[in-house]
Amino acid sequence: MDRISKLPVGIIETILCLLPIQEAARTSILSKEWRYHWIKIPKLVFIEDQFQVSTDRAELSVSNKPSKWRKKAKRSKFFHAICQVLLIHEGPIHDFTLEMQVDNSCVDIDHILLHLSKKNTVKMLKLDLHGKYTLPLSLFSLRQLTDLYLCGCDLEHQPPSTVFGSLTTLNLYEIGSSQKALLRLLSSCPLLKRLTIMCDGGTIDDSGDSTIADLIKCIPGIEYLSVLFFIFLFFPLPKELPTTLVHLKYLHLEWVWFRHEYAVPFFVLLLRSAPNLEKLKLEISAEDDMSDESYVKIHSFQHEYYSEFMLKHLNELEILHFSDALNELDFVKLILAKSPVLKKARILVWDEIDKDENLRISNILLSSPCASPVVKLSVR
Repeated sequence: MDRISKLPVGIIETILCLLPIQEAARTSILSKEWRYHWIKIPKLVFIEDQFQVSTDRAELSVSNKPSKWRKKAKRSKFFHAICQVLLIHEGPIHDFTLEMQVDNSCVDIDHILLHLSKKNTVKMLKLDLHGKYTLPLSLFSLRQLTDLYLCGCDLEHQPPSTVFGSLTTLNLYEIGSSQKALLRLLSSCPLLKRLTIMCDGGTIDDSGDSTIADLIKCIPGIEYLSVLFFIFLFFPLPKELPTTLVHLKYLHLEWVWFRHEYAVPFFVLLLRSAPNLEKLKLEISAEDDMSDESYVKIHSFQHEYYSEFMLKHLNELEILHFSDALNELDFVKLILAKSPVLKKARILVWDEIDKDENLRISNILLSSPCASPVVKLSVR
C-alpha cells in the first residue's frame, strides 16, 4: 500500500475514478494519505442499480415493509449519498454521471444540477434517466460542457443563444421536445461536431412550421451524425437543402423506412448537402415491408434525374437488414454508381430472407455498375 501511496496524485485519481463511488469512498480507511484522495476525484458516477444499501439494524427493521416503501427508502438513501459526496467534494468535477429510474418527484435531481451549475466545472454530463424528467433552467448554466448525454428527459425551456459554446458532442435519447426547443438547443452549440438523436414517434412535437432545412442550418460544423429516421418525419421536406454539411464525414440513420413517401428524395437531398461524406450507414426497419398504402409510394429512379448527384468522397457503405423492399435495391445501385472512390460496401440481408432470395439479391448487386474500380462489395 505504501508503494501505491507514493504514486503521483493524477495516477491515484485515475485509479479511484475506475472504482464505483462507494468503493472509492472506502479507500479513506486505508491510511492517512488515502483519507482525502477520493473526495478530490474529478469523475463522479452514480448508478442507482449498483448502489449498495447497508444492512444495519435500521435497514433490517424495514425488510418486511411493502416493496414500494423499501424502494422509496433506498431512493432516499441514494440521493442522500449523492448530496453528501457533493457537499464534501473538493476541487473541480469534470465528469458527472447519474443513471436511475425517475418518477414525478425529481426535485432532488434539480438540486444536484443546481449544485453542479454553481460549481460550473463539469465538462461531461450524462443523465440516463429511465422515465421522464423535465430539465431545469440550471442545466443551461453548465457553460463548460463539452459532452452532453441526455436520456428520458423533456426539454421544455429554451436555452439562450450559444449557451453551450464549448459543447462538441451531444447525445439525445428519448427526448421530449417541441421543434422550436430542439432547434434552439442545437443552435446554442456553435462548436458541435458529433450529434446523436434517437427519438421515436411522439417525442417531438410536430406542430411547428420548421423544415428539415432549418434543422440542417443548426448544425453547420457537424462531422458525425447519427439519427433515428423518425426524427425527420416531424419536419416537412423542402425542395432543396442548403449545402451546409460540408464537414460531415459519417452519417448513420436507424429505423429507415424506404417505403415512406419521401424516404428516397430525402436521402438524396441530405447526401447532396454533405458533399464530403466518407461513410454512410443505414439500418433498415424490420417493418419496412408494411402494406399500409399511406406510406407506399414507388419512387422513380431515372438516372438523368440524378445526373449531377455524386458522392465524390464516399469510401464506405454499410446497410443492415436489407430486404429488397420497394426502393431499397435501386437506392443501393444508385449509390454504387455515384461513388467513384468507394472501397468497401457491406450489405447484410435481413435474416428472414430465404437462401434463394438472398442469392438473387447478391447476384443483382454484384453485377451492378460501380463507379469505383476498387470497391469490395460484400452481400450476405
